[in-house]
Amino acid sequence: MGFRLEGIFPAALLPLLLTMILFLGPLMQLCMDCPCDLTDGLKVVLAPRSWARRLTDMRWLRNQVIAPLTEELVFRACMLPMLAPCTGLGPAVFTCPLFFGVAHFHHIIEQLRFRQSSVGSIFLSAAFQFSYTAVFGAYTAFLFIRTGHLIGPVLCHSFCNYMGFPAVCAALEHPQKWPLLAGYALGVGLFLLLLQPLTDPKLYGSLPLCMLLERTGASETLLCS
Repeated sequence: MGFRLEGIFPAALLPLLLTMILFLGPLMQLCMDCPCDLTDGLKVVLAPRSWARRLTDMRWLRNQVIAPLTEELVFRACMLPMLAPCTGLGPAVFTCPLFFGVAHFHHIIEQLRFRQSSVGSIFLSAAFQFSYTAVFGAYTAFLFIRTGHLIGPVLCHSFCNYMGFPAVCAALEHPQKWPLLAGYALGVGLFLLLLQPLTDPKLYGSLPLCMLLERTGASETLLCS
């Protein structure tokens, strides 16, 4: 579920645009801290040699391609359609990400094995990671339901893996703190304002998951319209 051609272009572009708006503050921070100007940066990013180097980097492939594709396929395209007929779409959106968050607990084993920090710090870090991955999972589940496509959640997942968690503490100590904080606030405000319009199901054609629930007799008008 989530693989179809109808509405694929808005499904690829609009959720990614929405996510980039949310990351307006971190993107501003990235631009301010970058030693090169925008033109030089774009030349480096778009250079064929740069992409050839990335495609042979196993860590980059894992973070930007393999993990987003496989995790969204399992937790959104496979698990959501199984949970939704039993729980309804709303509960499924918040239940499915819990499994997604738990799936990241394997980092605890690695950190404990190499004793990278104290046991308390490791478990605190794991709890924090579980929290924000669960919230992110709920967001991509929302995107999957509203667009009926997997490509949007996959691209957003890849983008968020690249950006990482917003460095709010670094922003508070930044020489240009106030413009950055304004960017953070503006990004969140615009994200909340545009969340419903940019994920309007009318932009993406039929919604397979909503149609599945209709056939089972469930009514899910809030997320499906």
